[in-house]
Amino acid sequence: MATRENVWDEVEVRGAFPALAQRDHGVVRLYADAPGGTQVAGRVLERMRESLIEHCANDGGQFRTSQLTDEKLQHAHAVGATFLGAKSSHEVVYGLNTTTLAFHFSRMLAREWQAGDEILVSRMDHDANVAPWLIAAEERGVTVRWLDFDSQTYQYRYDTLSSLITPRTRLVSCNHASNFLGTINDVARIVAAAKAVGAVTVVDAVQSSPHFLMDVEAIGCDILWTSPYKYFGPHAGLAFIRRELADRLTPLKVRPCANTMPYKHSPGTPSFEAQLGTVGAIEHMAWLGERFGGALAQDSLRQRLACGYTAAIAHETALSVRFLTALAALPSIKLFGISDPLAVAGRVPTFSMQVGGLAAVEVAQHFAAHNIFVWSGSFYAYEIAGVLGVRETGVVRIGFAHYNTLGEVDAIIAILHQLLPNG
Repeated sequence: MATRENVWDEVEVRGAFPALAQRDHGVVRLYADAPGGTQVAGRVLERMRESLIEHCANDGGQFRTSQLTDEKLQHAHAVGATFLGAKSSHEVVYGLNTTTLAFHFSRMLAREWQAGDEILVSRMDHDANVAPWLIAAEERGVTVRWLDFDSQTYQYRYDTLSSLITPRTRLVSCNHASNFLGTINDVARIVAAAKAVGAVTVVDAVQSSPHFLMDVEAIGCDILWTSPYKYFGPHAGLAFIRRELADRLTPLKVRPCANTMPYKHSPGTPSFEAQLGTVGAIEHMAWLGERFGGALAQDSLRQRLACGYTAAIAHETALSVRFLTALAALPSIKLFGISDPLAVAGRVPTFSMQVGGLAAVEVAQHFAAHNIFVWSGSFYAYEIAGVLGVRETGVVRIGFAHYNTLGEVDAIIAILHQLLPNG
């Protein structure tokens, strides 16, 4: 029999997020903007407050607050490694954000490229995992190849990998889940094809990490990016860098900085409070495992995280099924992505759509008038928007996280019915 700890409690989960109690002129806020950035868990605020008040000092000193900063930074790297499934904290790098990390590492990796080499990037990526490689390739005289996706199935064209990846391929970059389509990709398959020719492999997991637990060893990649503010934490970047690659690359840093991991590839003084806030976000997911996933407090952090994600996935699946089932009754809506409620395991709860003949920005404004927050635009998914022909017009994007409720899904559907009275 299920215990209370195994039963998802929407009220208790929402209570872990202070922002969800906010009202505007007495009207509650409905946050359906998660793909652009989630709300922050209370544990994040506690950790950041601790950093800024109890040990607000630069690292490397002989006095108490500086030594506490050193201790907490080491802990943040260890927790980050566990979260990503890395073997060691020496495979973890914190940065300002994923885009900054991508540009930073593209400069180092491009030093190894020569004219005539090739790289493979994808049409499904956020431009943060495309533009840095395009710029580096142009500077080094390297040929750029593209991994396309099928505009009917919204899946990568895996059948083209054998022709796209050659002995001259130096880097292969792809995304784990699309911030536009919601598609979850078979990145391990892409990585394996790239590793067969010795290429460096990069996976953008910014959109997948809020929805399922990362395992960089199972994926096999050399680099994997995440953004803590997409999984209930502060604005920061957290990346996995395989030890062999981290040791091989010549860092871009000032000369006195450490030349060993985990700080070798951190070019300046980091945001200590953001690193501690990221720990809080990861602790939140572990709390879900204890409270609703059947984990015990004495279980390892990795075990508690796995249970937390399992519980969150079950709830998010229910949200997605409810939403997609309701959309099926609105034929005037064109959804870009997997639409079958029975196939939600192949997508994250991110839904981009055209709503009848209405302008995307007008639809978003209509939702905003009801204090429901959704996005309009193309969300830096520059290539996807071009392939689908919506780069100029944009789309409406509705996205859920585990703090959303079935009632909120119904409220959003009701607004869509208002906008499309005849379906």
